[in-house]
Amino acid sequence: MILAGDIGGTKTNLGYFRAEGKKLTSVVEQKYPSRDHAGLAEIVLDFLKNHCPGEEVIVGCFGIAGPVRNGRCEATNLPWIIDAKELAAKAKLPTAILINDLEANAYGIACLDETQLATLHAGAPNASGNAAIIAAGTGLGEAGLYWDTHTHRPFACEGGHGDFAPLNELQAELWHYLRGRWEHVAYERVLSGPGLVNLYEFLRDTKRGEEPAWLAEELKAGDPAAAISIAAMAGKSPLAEAALDLFVQIYGAEAGNLALKIMSTGGLYIGGGIAPKILDKLRSGSFVESFLAKGRMRDLLAAMPVQVILEPKTALLGAARCGALAAQLI
Repeated sequence: MILAGDIGGTKTNLGYFRAEGKKLTSVVEQKYPSRDHAGLAEIVLDFLKNHCPGEEVIVGCFGIAGPVRNGRCEATNLPWIIDAKELAAKAKLPTAILINDLEANAYGIACLDETQLATLHAGAPNASGNAAIIAAGTGLGEAGLYWDTHTHRPFACEGGHGDFAPLNELQAELWHYLRGRWEHVAYERVLSGPGLVNLYEFLRDTKRGEEPAWLAEELKAGDPAAAISIAAMAGKSPLAEAALDLFVQIYGAEAGNLALKIMSTGGLYIGGGIAPKILDKLRSGSFVESFLAKGRMRDLLAAMPVQVILEPKTALLGAARCGALAAQLI
C-alpha cells in the first residue's frame, strides 16, 4: 500500500493507493484545508487515525508546493517546514519521500487517458522527446520530463519564480506597477490566483476599465481571483475580461519560454486548478499565439502538442506513482 499526498497552499489531499500490476487503484482519499493545520505531520497523523489501510503501508510520497532539497522543504505558500525523515518517524512509515508538487504532476501524466486531457494545439503527429508542465494555481509551478528513449523521467524546477518579461508597452507598465509592490517581479506575481488579482487591480488602478459596485463587493467578500474569473467567463465585467485576457496572453508566453528551455518536443502540459475553469478562454487563440510567438523558434514550437490537464487529482496520482516506482511496486 502507498500513502500519497498532494500538498498545496490552499488544500492538502491524502490517499491510500494499491499497486496492481502497472495500475494504481485509489482505496480512500481525504481533503484538508492546508492553512487550518500547523504542518503536514498533523494532517498525516489525522488521516492515519481515521483511515485503516487494511494492509502494510510500504512508502509515503508527498508532492509539496516548494523546492525540495535533501528531503526537506520550506513550503512556498505555507508557513511549513517539512522533513522527510521526521515525517516518517512521526507517522511510523518505513520510508517517506518528498517531491515538488509539479514533479508529482509530471509523474501523474502517465496515469491519464485522452478523456482527462483537452488539446489546445495538436502539434506534429507522433511528437516525441522531452515534455514540460506549467501550472497556475495558488502559485505558479513548472517542471520537466526528460525522455531517456524509453520513458519520461520527471524533474523539478522553480521556473515560476523567474523574472517576468514584459512583451509590450502595456506589460511594461504592468511591470513598473508591480515593481512598486515587490523588489522582484516573478511570473508567479502575474500567473496564479493572486496574480490574476494583481492584473485586475493594475487595469483598474490605471483607469483601463471601470469596476462595477457588485464586483467590488464580491472581491471583498470571498475569493477575489474566483470572482474575477467567473465574472470574466460570464461576460459580466469588461474589466474582469480584460484582466483574464491579459492573464491568458502572459500564460501562453511563459509556457513557450518553458517549452524552449526544456526543449519539450514531446509536448507541453498545462496543469493547475485555474486552466480547466477557463478552458474556453484558453481555446480562444491568444494562449497558443503567445506560445508560438518566439521569432525564429516558431516552427519548433508549432510542432509541440499543447494539452490542458482536466483531472484534478493528477498530482496525487503522481505522488502515488513516484512512491510505487521507488518501492518497485510497479
